[in-house]
Amino acid sequence: MSDIIHLLPDHIANQIAAGEVIQRPASVVKELMENSIDAGAGMIVVNIKDAGRTLIQVIDDGKGMSETDARMAFERHATSKISSVNDLFSLRTMGFRGEALASIAAVAQVELRTRAKGGEIGVCLSISASTLDTVTPDACNEGSIFSVKNLFYNVPARRKFLKSNETEFRHILTEFERVALVHPDISFTLRHNDAVVYELLTCGLRQRIVDIFGKNVNQKLLSVDADTSLIHVRGFAGRVDSVKKRGLQYFFVNGRYMRHPYFHKAVMQAYEQMIPTGEMPDYFIYFDVDPSTIDVNIHPTKTEIKFENEHPIWQIIFSAVRETLAKSNSVPSIDFDVKSVIDIPIYNPSHEASANMRPPELTLDKAYNPFRETGGHRFPDEWKTLYEGFESERNAVLLPNENSRDEKKQPNPELPAVGTYSENDTISVLSSGEDDGEIFANVSNPCFQYKNRYIITPLKSGLVIIDQHRAHVRILYERYVNNIIRRSAVSQKLLFPEIIEFTASESSLLSSLADEIRFLGFDLVPMGGNSYAVHGAPADVSRTNPSKLVKDIVAAAMDSGVSEADKKIERMALSLAKATAIPAGKILSSDEMETIVASLFVIPSNGMTPDGLSVLTIITDEELTKRI
Repeated sequence: MSDIIHLLPDHIANQIAAGEVIQRPASVVKELMENSIDAGAGMIVVNIKDAGRTLIQVIDDGKGMSETDARMAFERHATSKISSVNDLFSLRTMGFRGEALASIAAVAQVELRTRAKGGEIGVCLSISASTLDTVTPDACNEGSIFSVKNLFYNVPARRKFLKSNETEFRHILTEFERVALVHPDISFTLRHNDAVVYELLTCGLRQRIVDIFGKNVNQKLLSVDADTSLIHVRGFAGRVDSVKKRGLQYFFVNGRYMRHPYFHKAVMQAYEQMIPTGEMPDYFIYFDVDPSTIDVNIHPTKTEIKFENEHPIWQIIFSAVRETLAKSNSVPSIDFDVKSVIDIPIYNPSHEASANMRPPELTLDKAYNPFRETGGHRFPDEWKTLYEGFESERNAVLLPNENSRDEKKQPNPELPAVGTYSENDTISVLSSGEDDGEIFANVSNPCFQYKNRYIITPLKSGLVIIDQHRAHVRILYERYVNNIIRRSAVSQKLLFPEIIEFTASESSLLSSLADEIRFLGFDLVPMGGNSYAVHGAPADVSRTNPSKLVKDIVAAAMDSGVSEADKKIERMALSLAKATAIPAGKILSSDEMETIVASLFVIPSNGMTPDGLSVLTIITDEELTKRI
């Protein structure tokens, strides 16, 4: 009899399944909301406490469950959607694996109150760590109320690895938005610590996008619609003049959010050569396909989907988005089907004569000679004096005398002779102190600008070539990071405050970044909801839109993907430095070039930008000798 292989107890098997399905509080929100949608709910309310650590409650007005169904729902592989193997390939519902509720109940304390449609009384179940504690009658409304308390209370290792409340709540917001975006026919409410975050009424698809991401999005969206035998593509794509560093990019298939890098390339290729490098368009693309041609169960979270006809669908997406951009005049096109003809009159001598009209005539003075004093045109008698001394002056310039040759041989005392200085003597920098960070440069070497992009200055061992934009990015980055660390910044008041509208995710992050943004030099005042007023900006960013800078800074912090404050500071400082640094192509004066070189050379790590791009390169005398 074997004593090596044995069956796992159900509660351990459920915890293992929970490790795949329930990764964080946001996973619970997603699974419960999808179950409510499958139950035919027209209203869903989500209540969160402490970013889901303490409570996740989902209330719906769906069809509810009987006591028997409620008990069965928490068993592994229990489902209402599958009766045979063939059903796996024709599903249009959300949750169907039958693992979500069992997994949640394995790592939390769960209470379910539910009453079926038309039922006289409901039932209340209490489950802890896969163990059914109590079952009692309950006078609840029709529908279901799932309350998940103390998530991961019995798995301390999993609870310890949860991120900060701010980070976990942002993940909850992301899952909530993904579900709400694809179901505008359902009203959704989200509350966090009793504060209303979203209150979304039933509406159309475009209005749902506007309700979630703000009214400014509305004017930036172009409608996409393409219906083929393979797929029906609909939704919206962003205008080319509304791109930004971090776009709102969503794919949905048969009412389910998905990630698909291959289809993302199709959308991006439609924008090719129309948007700057590094900028991203917004898009909300909804697919309706035959369920038998896709596989939605290749990933535990069901966000990765395999398509049977990927290449043809890629072409359809590209064409649909490209056509949308063309209709909006974003793509240049020539219309050869022009029906209107411009009528240009042609000269007809006979017709003009009959109309008593004569062509214009020219009168020439054939006797006029500009070199004779005739025709009323006279040159001054002393005109020859204009050229007196011309030959002698020309010879003086082209053939200087011996004295002038001797003067040219004397070196300019203000410029050092090439090769007579050392690298240590190249630049002399005077600092006014650490507190203000101002740098005054006294550059003894000449600086030259090449193609309005590179600064070239000599060294003892050769030439150093500096990318002016990257160098300025490095300089500003160090300044901004130091301002945040030292908690000091100079802000300049705006004549007219600008209003910024953030998404709920951005607004939740913004509250934790308030100090860092202030020490970067921005003065933000909350206006209620997710709106803020910009009253001040750093003094050296006057030429850039302050509202866009703040949006880019917040987006950079969100893109960092980590909770460490230092990483967020670095991303924010780099975002601001890139936006405000002098661009390639700008003509610089000698003083500006000398200041950049001096400021760069006092930075310890000046060879690379913070994101790993080369700032400068040195061509040694040996390399020059080999090339010449």
